[in-house]
Amino acid sequence: MLLRYFYDEKLAHASYLVGCQKTGEAIVIDPGRNLNPYLQVAKEEGLHIAAAAETHIHADFVSGARELGVTHQAKLYLSDEGGADWKYQYVDELKHQLVKDGDRFSIGNLMFEVMHTPGHTPESISFLLTDRGGNADRPIGIFTGDFVFVGDIGRPDLLEKAAGIKGTADCGARAMFKSLLKFKQLPDYLQVWPAHGAGSACGKALGAIPSSTVGYEKLFNWSMAYTNEEDFVKALLEGQPEPPNYFSVMKQVNKEGPALLKDLPVAPEIASMEQVKRLLDSEQIVDTRPFQEFAKGHLKGTINIPFNKSFTNWAGWLIDYNRPVYFITNPDEVNEFLEALRSVGIDNVAGFMDSDKILASGTFTLESYTEIAPLDIAKLVEDGFVHVLDVRNLTEWQEGHIPNAQHIMLGTLQERLDEIKRDYPILVQCRSGARSAIGASILQANGGFKQVLSLSGGIVQWQKDGLAIV
Repeated sequence: MLLRYFYDEKLAHASYLVGCQKTGEAIVIDPGRNLNPYLQVAKEEGLHIAAAAETHIHADFVSGARELGVTHQAKLYLSDEGGADWKYQYVDELKHQLVKDGDRFSIGNLMFEVMHTPGHTPESISFLLTDRGGNADRPIGIFTGDFVFVGDIGRPDLLEKAAGIKGTADCGARAMFKSLLKFKQLPDYLQVWPAHGAGSACGKALGAIPSSTVGYEKLFNWSMAYTNEEDFVKALLEGQPEPPNYFSVMKQVNKEGPALLKDLPVAPEIASMEQVKRLLDSEQIVDTRPFQEFAKGHLKGTINIPFNKSFTNWAGWLIDYNRPVYFITNPDEVNEFLEALRSVGIDNVAGFMDSDKILASGTFTLESYTEIAPLDIAKLVEDGFVHVLDVRNLTEWQEGHIPNAQHIMLGTLQERLDEIKRDYPILVQCRSGARSAIGASILQANGGFKQVLSLSGGIVQWQKDGLAIV
């Protein structure tokens, strides 16, 4: 048996290729949209990807299951649990098998047993893997998807918070409690292979190591300590981070079936400065340079989402999926950031502009904003001459914030601009300065604010400088 682990840092998404080396067949568990990493490893190992399996209809990235099914004729193993509202709508065109609790299927000498584990979503399933090539009659591990993570479990509130389906958070939490009772009956030696790691919004306390064991999770996963259902439900629903706006979009895309990559339009370079001028008047344009460069000079009306590990998350939060989007970027990074955008279904990329050419053209009057250190602004904040806008998550805000600050989480800022005072300079603040830079760009792009500042070093530096928080 061959088991390979793949991890997309921008999505905190883990997927797996499992191969039977005797028969040359392989399956991908919870594949991402970009198939190249799986195909490359399969080729190197002399394997053919014969199948793909999903633990549930994903909400945080575009699944590669349909892509594998159409372009590589892989057979899909998909959940048939969860009721009529949780069925895949694209599978009739492909080789597939809908599976329920207790079902088994084989890839070569590898046997997978389905375990229905609702809670994160109603249709969620896990896969117990047994390698029969060595005459084993017991499973070696379990692919848990978004059911059990290292140190955490899947959140049950996404359907209610992101998709607006009322009452599902409590029901999901109670289903999760029952699923964990089944998990606790598994043997301690089983390896646990989850679909996410630290940084995912599918839980609130995910560990940073890639895998675990059932026994370890029984001992150290916070959720396993609860024996009372009511206490468990309360603890699970408390402190969950805000779900990104794009989660509801992803759920629908993966349910209906995403577009094939070969059918997506090519994003051309926009080289005409006159055309750039016209686009600035009406289109959404994102500058992907580091925030320090953007702060010093940028085109009026553009927002800044730096191309780093957090790019995919904030692109999903802040880009309007229903409108074409253009990018100011380094041309050498175009293919990489297109891949990142497509991983969360931002397919309507209408073009890109070379950042060096734009800035060097002399065609545009550039805007800028100031990054300012805590000690240089603290007195003005204290005296009420500067309004502080805290764009961190709610849980961070509740742990402590600058006195008299206003809290609007960054992902919701564009919809709540009318709540912000406009007759004072605005100091945008986050934990370390990265999110506040994106927030400052949003304020400037929408105009009407007296002055926009970003707190250098964020609240971390504020506290290091001995300044007060409440």
